[in-house]
Amino acid sequence: MASTRAAIRYATAILDIANSKGVAQAVNDDMTTIGSTIKGNSELSTFIQNPTTKVEAKEAVLSEVFANVNAVTKSLFRLLFENKRFEILGDITSEYNKLFDELNNVETAKVTTAIPMDAALEAKVLAKIATLSNKKITIENIVDSSIIGGFILRIGDKQYNASIANRLQVLKRELSN
Repeated sequence: MASTRAAIRYATAILDIANSKGVAQAVNDDMTTIGSTIKGNSELSTFIQNPTTKVEAKEAVLSEVFANVNAVTKSLFRLLFENKRFEILGDITSEYNKLFDELNNVETAKVTTAIPMDAALEAKVLAKIATLSNKKITIENIVDSSIIGGFILRIGDKQYNASIANRLQVLKRELSN
């Protein structure tokens, strides 16, 4: 929990700096790239998390791997170097993305389907979500074959479950009573 609070503080500070310099969108793109790279590369993730690796080495590697990032993002690397907190970089990137979306009135809708959504279905889902929310919506499609069919829509703290598996579960409960 402490690293999450620290990640929120770092992300808030970097967002404030990026906004003041007018580069918040560029830094958001950097954070998205850094976060996905860390999640997708287990060697890099292990390297960053390793407490025996010197912070100088971590800063050098991150500065080389992410050489094309914005100056504000590079300042985050410097700050993490000074405070010896590179292990929370992944958390900082996700928190920054969340804060940036909140600032720009963007909300992510998580749509779980049994098969990947095609463009036509995604357009229909976006149209339906637009009636439910006045924010700009981005869709994150999660594929889970265990729901058999239908979909589960989650926006913020609201969830609508229209999956076949849920309907079967409801039917099972009704028949057992």
